[in-house]
Amino acid sequence: MGYWDHVWLGIVAVFTANPVFEIFGLPIGTTLVMVAAGFALGIVVGATPGLAGPMAMAIALPILISIFGVRESALLPVLGFLIGIMKGATLGGAVPAILFNTPGTPDAMLTAYDGYPLAQRGLARKALKTAHFASASGDTFSDLVLFSSAPVLAIAVERFLDLPEKTGLIILSLSFIAALVGRSPAKGLISAGLGLLVAYVGKGEDFYPRLSFGQEALNDGFPIVTVVLGVLILGEAFKSMEALIRGGPEASTQAKIAEATDNRFGFAELRACWRYIRTSAVIGTAIGALPGIGSTLAATLGYAAGRRDWARRNPGKPGFGTGRIEGVAATEAANSAVSGANLIPVLSLGIPGNAAAVFLILAMESIGGFNPGPSVFKLHGGVTGEVANPELVVVFGIFAAMMLANLLNWSCGGLFMRWVGVLVHVPKQLLLPVVLLLTLTAIYVQLTSLTAIYMTLGFGLLGYVMRRLDMSVLPFVIAFILARNLEDTARQAFAATGGDALFLLHSPLALAFTLTAGLVVVLAIRRARMADHEPLDRGH
Repeated sequence: MGYWDHVWLGIVAVFTANPVFEIFGLPIGTTLVMVAAGFALGIVVGATPGLAGPMAMAIALPILISIFGVRESALLPVLGFLIGIMKGATLGGAVPAILFNTPGTPDAMLTAYDGYPLAQRGLARKALKTAHFASASGDTFSDLVLFSSAPVLAIAVERFLDLPEKTGLIILSLSFIAALVGRSPAKGLISAGLGLLVAYVGKGEDFYPRLSFGQEALNDGFPIVTVVLGVLILGEAFKSMEALIRGGPEASTQAKIAEATDNRFGFAELRACWRYIRTSAVIGTAIGALPGIGSTLAATLGYAAGRRDWARRNPGKPGFGTGRIEGVAATEAANSAVSGANLIPVLSLGIPGNAAAVFLILAMESIGGFNPGPSVFKLHGGVTGEVANPELVVVFGIFAAMMLANLLNWSCGGLFMRWVGVLVHVPKQLLLPVVLLLTLTAIYVQLTSLTAIYMTLGFGLLGYVMRRLDMSVLPFVIAFILARNLEDTARQAFAATGGDALFLLHSPLALAFTLTAGLVVVLAIRRARMADHEPLDRGH
């Protein structure tokens, strides 16, 4: 059997295998239904402050395995449901960021930088439509790259980025985040430093507790969900509560925001955003193909590239962060483009690129019948008429499930984004308790520990204090997420180079990444100082 036979078998396995019901005599397969159900759940989860796609995937996986069992026939339905959640949550994550300035993920916070000011001006629907179009465009582009070049691109990435280069790339990303996000590069560096400090609490690779101060609860470090949701969600909720108390009833609702007359996303808006969508889609796809990097870096680099391009092309005009649809488009296209490209290292190398991919690999390992790696793309010799490589059928089944999710994204996703625009009228005094309840419930469901609840509340207070000090929490969260990858790659590079402490200097690409990181910080600090002195110069 050839490749096209495997393609056809993969499509049939998704659309017609194990039919649940029939429509006009056409069987509707179990996997098709599971993709649609997962996509719907993912949108709801992504649009709910305090929830996220990986969290829903973590809860759903054991339930799905208990329902479908560990038979090989269960693999595509389970993976289809998880892929649906991943796609839907990526789209829905922009909703709370734009409407309430309460992003559920670090990359959605960049969406809030421009989306929330638009909502405050009555342009919430336009921001949501922009986010939907950019997200679907970036996701589709990324999937097309995955379908056409998964083995080749994965091998190329591994060939040109060895351990020292990966270490340098993570250092460069941290410098970008710390220096370019927020108003003050110094505060950004402090925020990133705090994130690294928190991440290194607990056992490292030496299995010896560090920075735990003798507390047994800290021996394994802080769970990532307690840190991310505490700083991002509870910190913003506490600050909003303070605003309600200080501002009185007039600050307690967004119902008084008059909706603008022009909330369309037409050809003019598409033309304005297309340049940024195209660039961010390429950036997100490239970042997604790098194992262990994830959507946070993609969103940050896409937003930074768009901001620089806007400032160059529109000198003197309000830039990103003031409420521009181009900023929303740049962020959403970049973080959505990761979801498809992230499966390149998963399918080709068995390496997850982000949290969502971790649960896909866990499903593959738990159910069996599929071992991700280079061999899944090869045809093996066999008896005529037999499936040469059953794993290749699963690969094309996964591709078919992703194409189906994209179709749902373009159609149902748009309807959902238009519908949820009415949520701008939800009173904050009703919204904030729901946000707190959902966040703490999600933490407890995943970790089943009161200690985790206390940790989340503590990081919520930290997020509130950082906001009061006008310190961006984004460098903190991203540094916390990337810290483990930084430590692992640095340790492995150190060991692979025979204990050479200067391994970053002996690789031209790693050296270029490191020098660029230092240059970014220096230039950002210099630019901030010049901006601080500019009003004084004008006064003289």
